Amino acid sequence: MKIGILGTRGIPNHYGGFEQFTQFLAPALVKKGHQVFVYNSHLHPYQQKEWNGVQIIHCKDPEHKLGTFGQFLYDLNCNRDARQQNYDVLLHFGYSSDSIWWRRWPKNTINIVNMDGLEWKRTKYNWLTRKFLKRAESLAAKHSHIMIADSPAMQEYLFTTYKIKPVYIPYPAAVFIEADPATLNSYNLTPYEYLLLIARMEPENNIEMVITGYLGSGHHYPLIIIGNTDNKTGRYLTSKYKHTKIIFAGPVYDDLVLNNIRHYSSLYFHGHSVGGTNPSLLEAMACGCNVAAHNNIFNKAVLQQEADFFSSAAEVAAIINKPKIGSTNDQNRIRNIEKIRNIYDPVKIVNAYEELLLHACQ
Repeated sequence: MKIGILGTRGIPNHYGGFEQFTQFLAPALVKKGHQVFVYNSHLHPYQQKEWNGVQIIHCKDPEHKLGTFGQFLYDLNCNRDARQQNYDVLLHFGYSSDSIWWRRWPKNTINIVNMDGLEWKRTKYNWLTRKFLKRAESLAAKHSHIMIADSPAMQEYLFTTYKIKPVYIPYPAAVFIEADPATLNSYNLTPYEYLLLIARMEPENNIEMVITGYLGSGHHYPLIIIGNTDNKTGRYLTSKYKHTKIIFAGPVYDDLVLNNIRHYSSLYFHGHSVGGTNPSLLEAMACGCNVAAHNNIFNKAVLQQEADFFSSAAEVAAIINKPKIGSTNDQNRIRNIEKIRNIYDPVKIVNAYEELLLHACQ
């Protein structure tokens, strides 16, 4: 098959979840004998035309000049190019700035949309933007040939709302087996003596709730926060919380380093509240983390009973100070790792995508 992938800022990943997934999926489909083309922003630091067998198409991206509106023009430019490529299948990752261009989607191509999360619930957006995103969601549901949901909870929501049942294919994760405490040296971290949060600096990721709960707990372990702070929320948090035990470590793109930081944490916070199955949660589970997650249907669908859940800063503090029962924590880690092996295995995910794409082209 000739497969196109758009909706991301490009690969290799320098941004977030869809980019990370594309970085995994695209080369895997190439190894199975397919032609795969990924659309990259012209601003992407990787400027070559091929990466691990994947063809890279750079498209004009004015986001640096126009802000959020630039994302819409970038997606339009990607769709314009896609109309010239004669793809068998075009994978659209996300819908927020893409689905309004549905009239520009290639007409002789199967258009498959991975619906992401409930973008219109993100509190960083004003009411008008959120109303628009709800409309964009409905356009994607109406005009895509096939929808993909990465979470059973998201699958149920889309079916209930639009009476169209998406195909459930989760994100992949591989059990982490390369633990090396020396990796922590450059961050001055001691194994199992720090708390950890990894997220984009967005309000709906509840980073401030975790920070407030941590400060209220009075715990002596430092709180390490990994993520790019060069945006409005990041600048607000770093300005407000200048505490010696709160360390904003910036982004970490080296997977081996990042997974070791996860593996050796005492407690991992996952504050995401509006997405489906977030890749960073799966990676925490795969690294054997002791997880505390925001209390919502998406996180509970993944973690089930094998985590602590919080909805307030007070509950964060209570989790931090809760007496740790070693056998319970060990069982949670073991069961979460088994979920990674049984449900989120990378080979199974690639096979599921290939099977879906082949079936769609019949």
